[in-house]
Amino acid sequence: MPTPRTKVRRHPERGNYERETINAILDEALICHVGFVHEEQPYVIPTIHARDGDLLYLHGAPGSRMLRDLGRGIDVCITATLVDGLVLARSVYHHSLNYRSAVVLGRAHKVTDEPAKLHAMECVVEHIVAGRWADARRPAPSELKATTILAVPLDEASAKVRTGPPLDADEDLALPVWAGVIPLELLPSDPIADNGEPLPAYAADYGRPRG
Repeated sequence: MPTPRTKVRRHPERGNYERETINAILDEALICHVGFVHEEQPYVIPTIHARDGDLLYLHGAPGSRMLRDLGRGIDVCITATLVDGLVLARSVYHHSLNYRSAVVLGRAHKVTDEPAKLHAMECVVEHIVAGRWADARRPAPSELKATTILAVPLDEASAKVRTGPPLDADEDLALPVWAGVIPLELLPSDPIADNGEPLPAYAADYGRPRG
């Protein structure tokens, strides 16, 4: 159910509060944007995230101002957006995008237990490239110590989704102007090897999960 803070007010018909929809957007998006206030100055920082059940993990260096502030329990707003198509209407006014977005509100807490930190780092790696964790060297104790992990509960979140064709005004439907949707998709190019090792399947067949 939406909360007063997550209820979609502009185009409320596009609001979606199902956890399955929210999870799928967070899982497909490669990065999120983290909004917070530091000394009365708002900041929005792009960062890698990973969802694990009802938690959203953020990670980075201990010296990160964002992670230091969030670790103290300040309010945070996290967003992720996927663009699925360019919607070209007959009139400029009705041009739009097909998109899926998620907003998470809450407060973060530090993950300090070593097994829990390792698990969170595995989630982050697997979020980017599924299958990579089992193939690469695991973090050394010094590297684990040099990494801050924060967890944000997904207790207060919402999604907003637009799909479908352009929505022109009736009086514009007869205009001799092409209208429709140009679909967009994130597709990988051929992997570029750094050594002579055989190309693993997760690199050769890479693709993002589609919710």
